[in-house]
Amino acid sequence: MHSDVSSSDDLRLLRGNDGLRLDRYDLKILRILSTDARITKSSLAEQINLSITPAWERVRKLEAAGLIRGYRAIIDWQRMFRSSQVLVQIVLGHHTAHSMRSFAQRMCDAPEVAFCYATGGGIDFIAMIQCRDIEHYQTFMEGLLQEDLGIERYYTYVVTKAVKAPTDGAAFDPAALPS
Repeated sequence: MHSDVSSSDDLRLLRGNDGLRLDRYDLKILRILSTDARITKSSLAEQINLSITPAWERVRKLEAAGLIRGYRAIIDWQRMFRSSQVLVQIVLGHHTAHSMRSFAQRMCDAPEVAFCYATGGGIDFIAMIQCRDIEHYQTFMEGLLQEDLGIERYYTYVVTKAVKAPTDGAAFDPAALPS
């Protein structure tokens, strides 16, 4: 029998940046859904030791709060097509708000860009470029340079093997981090 009542031991809460309070059930739900978004309501409820209705109400609360932003299939594009992944570090020549926004928008608009992060510490952006081959990557980069986006220099790193990637189903668990 599952318990819908929290004991005093279960009342340890995590407060998010926006003041949302998450307890161990919420954190378990997030961990489970991050690795198996297709889990049934009953299996989820069983794994977190709640009955179906309270478990599903918690999922809806997490969705409404924006902590669960969606559900998607992870496609193994490399299995479908021969392709290359290239990490590129990009340094812009000018660091104005306009130049940073313009470059970021161009990255968002490019279908070749799997992800792009703005960073601090000497490199302005790090991006993962998905391309058919290295020639495709070079053509893509030459196009960016011709667009006058303010790229001062870039460094290319060809991915030879994924050691740990977000598509591995690994869930981020802040409680697992060393103190």
